[in-house]
Amino acid sequence: AIICPWLRASCTPESLKLYHCTHLFPCNREAIMAQQAPPLPEQEVDVDTMTLTRFVLNEQRKIEGATGSLTLLLNSLLTAIKAISTAVRRAGFAKLGAAVGGTNVQGEDQKKLDVLSNDLFINMLKSSYEVGVMVSEENEECIEVPAAERGKYVVSFDPLDGSSNIDCLVSIGSIFGIWKKICEGAACEADLLQPGRQMVAAGYALYGSATMIVLSTGNGVHGFTLDPSVGEFVLTDPDMRIPKRGKIYSINEGYAQYWDEATTKYVEQCKFPKDGSAPLGARYVGSMVADMHRTLKYGGIFAYPASTKNPKGKLRLLYECNPMAYIIEKAGGKSTNGKKPTLDIQPTSIHQRAPIFIGSTENVDDYLRVQAECEAAKK
Repeated sequence: AIICPWLRASCTPESLKLYHCTHLFPCNREAIMAQQAPPLPEQEVDVDTMTLTRFVLNEQRKIEGATGSLTLLLNSLLTAIKAISTAVRRAGFAKLGAAVGGTNVQGEDQKKLDVLSNDLFINMLKSSYEVGVMVSEENEECIEVPAAERGKYVVSFDPLDGSSNIDCLVSIGSIFGIWKKICEGAACEADLLQPGRQMVAAGYALYGSATMIVLSTGNGVHGFTLDPSVGEFVLTDPDMRIPKRGKIYSINEGYAQYWDEATTKYVEQCKFPKDGSAPLGARYVGSMVADMHRTLKYGGIFAYPASTKNPKGKLRLLYECNPMAYIIEKAGGKSTNGKKPTLDIQPTSIHQRAPIFIGSTENVDDYLRVQAECEAAKK
């Protein structure tokens, strides 16, 4: 080895020669580096990519009498989600994580990115000419579309779920559910008060290491990842299925003192199984989209129960519980409020809250079994 006076390090004669030739004589750099580097393999380009728009069009052709209205609506949602994805990645530079000084209808602090995301969803959905009325987490009243722009669908959405995590760079997301209007005449709030079982489509967007949309239009669940090079969502996870049983439970154990007996006993059972099996692992992000995406991929159970602090639950039925329950059921899982399936709950108000236990069928059944035992013991 030789001590190079420029690099001030020990070098082999070969590396020293390469350094001298490429740095002291830049004109030789490309020729020498070409000799040193192995040839790059030819990059394959998919010339028949299944984009989300193309996928929905294919699904549309399977339904007799389909008009393409839902496709147009979903395309408008895609535009909003792409714009939010870009804003999320610039949030730190543009100070979009800062509070705007107000609160939403839930009493939560609003951030600039919350307001921007909400405006994008509202304006893009209006511009589709396929929506009659909407409900957003950020608006106290339902959002009626002007008569000239009304369509036959109603949409519920949480434009930016988990926004309190923006500043610490935790994955956040958007959630949406779509129904057809059922009332005669102009769409109104009553059209939004339908059980989740009557939804025609639901999905969520996850803004994490990549931007992904998980969507169901009633025929399975499919995942699409945003390819920034072409600006399109590409099918990467076709026909997603949740495992029948998972090894993870997800719940905020900081609120354990407020839980009812059934929830307390079930979590205890997850940590200390009586049958000698391995305990479940605990994972909790605090962003429903992130927690639910992990649950969908790996199985297990996500729970946000009722408590003495929140007797009716914390999560909102129309734009959090119902869309997620729809996706999980279409993927082969299960969702319940402890008494009935989440999708069978009849909403009575647009911001109604509900407890939820959702995930792999066998994990949710384990909870229901514990709950039934606790109910029987009270009689």
